[in-house]
Amino acid sequence: MISKKTLKNGVRILLENIPNVRSVSIGIWVGTGTRFENHTNNGISHFIEHMLFKGTKTRTARDIAEAFDKIGGQVNAFTSKETTCYYAKVMDRDAHFAVNVLADMFFNSKFEKQDMEKEKQVIGEEIKMYEDTPDDLVHDLLNAVSFNHHPLGFPILGTRETLAGFDPDGLRRYMRTHYTPDHVVISVAGHADEGIVQEIEALFSDFGSVQSAERSAVPCFNPGKIARKKETEQAHICLGFSGYSNHDRELAPLMVMNNALGGGMSSRLFQEIREERGLAYSVFSFHSSFKDSGLLTVYGGTGADQIDDLGKALLDTIHRFVDQGISEAELESSKAQINGSLIFGLESTNGRMGRNAKNELVLGKERSIDETVALIDAVTIDDVQKTAQHVFEQPYACSIVSPSGKMPGTL
Repeated sequence: MISKKTLKNGVRILLENIPNVRSVSIGIWVGTGTRFENHTNNGISHFIEHMLFKGTKTRTARDIAEAFDKIGGQVNAFTSKETTCYYAKVMDRDAHFAVNVLADMFFNSKFEKQDMEKEKQVIGEEIKMYEDTPDDLVHDLLNAVSFNHHPLGFPILGTRETLAGFDPDGLRRYMRTHYTPDHVVISVAGHADEGIVQEIEALFSDFGSVQSAERSAVPCFNPGKIARKKETEQAHICLGFSGYSNHDRELAPLMVMNNALGGGMSSRLFQEIREERGLAYSVFSFHSSFKDSGLLTVYGGTGADQIDDLGKALLDTIHRFVDQGISEAELESSKAQINGSLIFGLESTNGRMGRNAKNELVLGKERSIDETVALIDAVTIDDVQKTAQHVFEQPYACSIVSPSGKMPGTL
């Protein structure tokens, strides 16, 4: 059972007590990310995430790292398109200590100019790493072209130009309007009781509320194409199709459809392109859902001299999928894979902590695993067919990273 407490300032605290484990996972989730940035401050959400580990008024960066190492715990953070999360996993006896360290990072980070300059170098190297990884770069390019100039298409890391413009005052301004109580969910899962909720309440009840920044507009899907020249052994292709939002009633059929198309080793893409034709080692599809839109991505990588063949094979496989539909066996297998993945995630306190927080941030309510499984189980062959027609009979976006930097004629 998950308990929820909303503080007077709007901060939501979730607790799932799991008595038969010895760990506790704690996450401070903020409903902000790349989509709430602009061309000038792109990358600031991710930069702030890094800077919260660089020292507070009472702890140095080394103190923060050693605080968790000394108790055998783990601490980390991530930034996505719509959320930022700071989380720790510790033994149950250390949960109150972990909450205090996370709160110190959240409220008291110093943003020293010299630390910022050093972190700009670190993230600059991270950007270079992504640019040197073509199968990452091709996905960033697809996002950029699919969402055109909307922030959902911006790179999470930002650019060298935007990084150079960050200063302490700018970071604090962004936090004042985006790190607001109404956008914060604190999720706890593991061997913990109401005492941890009381501790969090004491730490966060004075969290002042200011006017939240305006949320970004609804994006429009852009069926554009982009090619980037890179000296690589392989050519990399991404196809993008307009998908569904987190709130769309057709999301469950889309999940089942995607899994059958490219979600596993028995999927159409894997079997037809890798196993039967040997055109690719890595080929798959996945769907990204946002609060008001979605993107279904199909990816494949092949030898530079086979890029035309792979492009044609990807489209042919998709067209056959739409024309032929899926079998009862494919339907049941796809459902089983999705449900299995959901249930396996319950075996981790981190998984439960994250699932509960995302449900609260995205849906504004708890959705039990049984409810989710029931939604998947209710999907029919006809549902999948209608979804496939709706998604794949629309124009698509395409990104290429290859030695030639040219768009294949087959696409």
